[in-house]
Amino acid sequence: MKSFKQFINEGNKYPMWVKVVTAGIAFKVRNLAVRIAAEKSPIKQNVLIAQQNKLIAYMSGLSVAVSTSDQALMNKIHGLK
Repeated sequence: MKSFKQFINEGNKYPMWVKVVTAGIAFKVRNLAVRIAAEKSPIKQNVLIAQQNKLIAYMSGLSVAVSTSDQALMNKIHGLK
């Protein structure tokens, strides 16, 4: 896994909005991981895991959008912010 500094310093490979959105989502995923570990109730843990999976899916969608030249897909992913 790349460090945050390496991710930011990748140059012009990704648009700045993708970097910012991905970094924000990564921080949210990390926060949810801490909350899941601290939660005692399995039901609440499942709810938090579902939220975490949703954010990870958005990150995955961003990586697909960046690797393609489909402008409609890029615009749709950009609208999820």
